[in-house]
Amino acid sequence: MQKLTNLTDEQLVRAYVDGNNTAFDTLLRRHQSKLFSYILKIVKNRDIADDIFQETFVKIIMTLKQGRYAESGKFGAWLTRIAHNLIIDHFRQEKSENSISTDDDDVNLLNRRDLCDENIEDIMVNDQIRTDVRRIIEALPESQREVLMMRYYSDMSFKEIADATGVSINTALGRMRYAILNMRRIAEENNIVLSA
Repeated sequence: MQKLTNLTDEQLVRAYVDGNNTAFDTLLRRHQSKLFSYILKIVKNRDIADDIFQETFVKIIMTLKQGRYAESGKFGAWLTRIAHNLIIDHFRQEKSENSISTDDDDVNLLNRRDLCDENIEDIMVNDQIRTDVRRIIEALPESQREVLMMRYYSDMSFKEIADATGVSINTALGRMRYAILNMRRIAEENNIVLSA
């Protein structure tokens, strides 16, 4: 039998479903570092990231054991999507737990920054960020700028962008990816901070 580390993700999934638990251990080792880093980057809390990471793999085990995994050659993307959905669930739950009742006498709702209008400093910072973003977008190559403008300012789907520009959807997606990478690079090179 082939060494497990030489198998593709899909072959490991099949081996695990067929009863080889070591195949799942190999899958876990292969993806754990990247997946945990992804979760931690979003939630910014190691304990929460650990919980979501474990919950992700529990969900994967259940799905595989129930035979509900649709094999598509994209196990890593499927794994990330499950983690992403669990992260969204976590933030939704956290948001509902942090709701404040107006019946509570100890809470002064009029003295909350998140309920106030922007002050002059907020307005100035946001204006500066918008100006910086415009400058960065103008520095992009034309093909990348075009896709970015269509996607974010015209709210077009990648299929619509591909049709409008006469390229494939993959090319449109690639241009968007490079636009975002170039925007980050330009911001870093010019010490531009794009968040308030």
